[in-house]
Formats: sequence, C-alpha cells, structure tokens
Amino acid sequence: MKFLRGFTKKETSWMMYDWANSAHSVVVVTILPIFFKTVAGYMQDAASGMTVWGYATSAAMAIVALAAPVLGGFGDFEGFRKKLFTVFMLVGVLSCAGLAVTPQLDFVTPGQAEKVGLIILVLYILSTIGFAGANLYYDSFLNDVTTEERMDKVSTMGYGLGYIGGSTIPLLTFLIMNLVLGSEKMLFCLSFAFGLTAVWWLVFSYPLLKNVEQLSYEEREKGAVGKALRGLWGTVKEIVNYKAMFVFLIAYFFYIDGVNTIIHMSTSYGDTLGLDSTSMLLALLLVQVLGLPFCLLYIKLSEKYGARTMVGVGICIYMGVTVFGFFLRDVWQFWVMAIVVATSQGGIQALSRSMFGKMIPDKKRTGEFFGFYDIFGKFSAIMGPALVGWTSALAADVLLKNAGATRATAGEALLAQINAQSAPWGILSVLLIFFIGGGLYFFVLPRYMKKKGEETN
Repeated sequence: MKFLRGFTKKETSWMMYDWANSAHSVVVVTILPIFFKTVAGYMQDAASGMTVWGYATSAAMAIVALAAPVLGGFGDFEGFRKKLFTVFMLVGVLSCAGLAVTPQLDFVTPGQAEKVGLIILVLYILSTIGFAGANLYYDSFLNDVTTEERMDKVSTMGYGLGYIGGSTIPLLTFLIMNLVLGSEKMLFCLSFAFGLTAVWWLVFSYPLLKNVEQLSYEEREKGAVGKALRGLWGTVKEIVNYKAMFVFLIAYFFYIDGVNTIIHMSTSYGDTLGLDSTSMLLALLLVQVLGLPFCLLYIKLSEKYGARTMVGVGICIYMGVTVFGFFLRDVWQFWVMAIVVATSQGGIQALSRSMFGKMIPDKKRTGEFFGFYDIFGKFSAIMGPALVGWTSALAADVLLKNAGATRATAGEALLAQINAQSAPWGILSVLLIFFIGGGLYFFVLPRYMKKKGEETN
C-alpha cells in the first residue's frame, strides 16, 4: 500500500486495528438487526421482540459509557493497557463467532424463536461491549505510537483504512455471496458473514498486539487501584477547570451527535420517503469506498490548515447535508447526499480524536481522559434520533389536523403520505444540534485555546 509509506511500524500496526474492527461496525451493526427482525417475526409477541432490540442497544451503550472512565483509569497502569485491550477484543471476537452459529439454530418451531432471540441479544450486547472497550484502549494507544505533530495524520489514516478494509470487504463479500447463492442460502451467508467478521477482527488485530507497547503509564503500587478510583472525580474537576478541553467536549457532544444521527437515520429516512432500498444500500457502500481517499485529502488539508480548521469544515459540510436532506425526494439526490457525507465522515471523527489527544495535560493518564471522551461520544447517540422522531411526530400531527384527520381515523395511504411529508422536518431539526455544537466550536473554543497558545492546533 503506497499510501502507507512514511508511517512507522508502530503507527501502521496501530492503524491496522481500524481495518480489523470496522467489520463489526458494518456487518454486525447493519446486518444483525435484519436477521433479528426475521427471528422476532416467529415470536409470539413480534412487536415486543423488536422493542427489546432497541433496549439491548441502549443498554450496551450505557454500560460502556458509564464504565469508560474506570476502564480507562485501569488502562493507565503499567502493562495493563494491552492486556485489557486484548480481553475486550477477544470478548468481541468470540461473541461474533457465537453469532455465526445462530442462523443455523431452529427458530421456526413454536417457542424456539424466543430462545434464539435471547441468545442473539446476549451475544450482540457482549460484542458491542467488547468492541467499545477495546476501542477505548485503542484510542489511548494513540499517544504511545506517534508524536503530537503526526497525530492528526495517523488518526485520520486509521479511519481511512477502516473504511476501505473492514467496512467494505466483508460486507461486499456477503452481498456477492447472497447474489450468487440466492435467497435460499441466506442463513448460510449470514453465518459466513458473522464468522468472517470474527476471523477478520482477530487476524488484523495481531499487528497491534505484536508491535505496539504502552509507553505512557502510571506506576503500580499498593493501593493504586483505590487511588485511581478516588481520583476520577478529581479528573472531572480537572477537565472542567481546563476550559479548552471542557468546551471542546461539550461542542463535540453536540456536533458528533449530529454526525451520528445523519449516519444512523439516513436509510430510515429514505425508506419513509419511499426510496428504493437496494439503491440506498449501494449508495452507503459507496460512502465506505470513498472514505479512504477523502481521509487522505483531510490529512493533506489538515497539514496545511490545521486540524481545528478542518473539523470546522466538516461541521459546516454536515450543516449543508442537513439542509439538503430537507429537500431530498429522489434516489439520485440520496446518492449526492451520500457522496457529500463521504467527504467528511471519517475526517471529522479522526481529527476530533487527535485534537483531544493533543489536549490531554498528563500523558500518563491518557486512558482515563479518553474514558471521559468515550462518554461524550457514546451518550451523544441518544439525543439526535429522539429529536428527529419528536419533530417528525409533531409535524405529522399538524399535517393530520390540517387534513381534518387523526392517526386513528386516517387511512393507510394518508398516513404514508403524511409521514413522507413530515419526515423532512425531522431531519431539518438536526440543524439545531449542529448550531449548538458549531457555535461552541467556532465562537467559544478559540478564546480558551488562544489562552493556552493552541490556536494553530
């Protein structure tokens, strides 16, 4: 890979983990819900089964987010970071291997769907915890593998490798297998996809395990664990007192929520508008393919203009995407939106990570600080979708009232028409989140960064 020339072995090994774990991000997060929906269809209470999926996702995110600072603190002890990374990575890998078995289980016989569904939910939660926990330590290694001057470049390239590797190749393999073998072999294709995810994740984690070592750490001594736990509140106060970091985290909470909302709600929004699902999936696959070249572009531009400027560019682009989404009605427009999203999706996430890494005042406590960073990233996945749903519902009620109908009296055709008309208002509401995050980022953060002499970062 020519674009990896100029990176050290440690940097390349660290970046390859993005290549490794991105398979989970796409295959498990995208395909598994579809399989679970099929299983839930054989449950006595199918509607309840789908509700439980939402609860399981929220539970997994909450567990990881609340535990992140403590886990990060433990990872700061000498020799602990790689061990804990390995444990969480293996939890994720083994859970994916377990998921590979579930399509072969009998879920059609009455009473069996509930059992298979429970197994899927448990393995899904464990895989999510393993994925997020390993990522926390992976992010913490950033300060161990490179310098502050190269951090933007290394972080962004990691995201780029993830897009072109784990986010694309396993998913493309699944789609080709499904096309060649046909729908009657769908369960086999699902098993293969989940199994491939486990093997892919494990194999490409090896370079990090072999070549990356923890260089920043705190000495282990008697009572160190209790001291670290008691020190978490002190870290909170330290973050609040370090105004640049505090303002950045609040701004990040809002603008990354907007980014995640656009990512997660895009296909649901297109489906509500009546767009072709196959075309939308192909457009999203294109986003993954374009992820690497645009990450390379972000690297070049951040070297010239700085990471802070390029994150700001990303925020502005997503604001434009939100407005464009309000007027979206045709499949070709969805493709345009997907391409525009691809320009900044990896760049804004990667440079936000490196910006925070450079702000950490005590490099020995990188894991602890990234634990708090992880809280803001995980809990930000809640607000945006809820705002979209509430705004869409409010707009639908107004439109129904204007039509002289209610949800109880409206026919199926009228409800579909009303939902399609109200959905754009839900997407437009995301602009409010970007306004808050962007306002803090553009107008409040620079004042505190200048006080610390960080205006060029």
